[in-house]
Amino acid sequence: MLKFVKGYMDSIEGIGIYPIISLLIFFTFFVGLYWWVFTASKTHIKEMSELPFDEDNQQNLEL
Repeated sequence: MLKFVKGYMDSIEGIGIYPIISLLIFFTFFVGLYWWVFTASKTHIKEMSELPFDEDNQQNLEL
């Protein structure tokens, strides 16, 4: 089965570009995520981490 798939993929013209594009998208996403994590405001991160425990927020959701 795998031999059939590999043979079929080899016959497609220009298919070698797709793994490169996938790697670039993956790399760009994680570099962007890394940059955001280390440049994010510490107060924003603290505020978001405490949000589930905020009693006022829970009361607003119940209404």
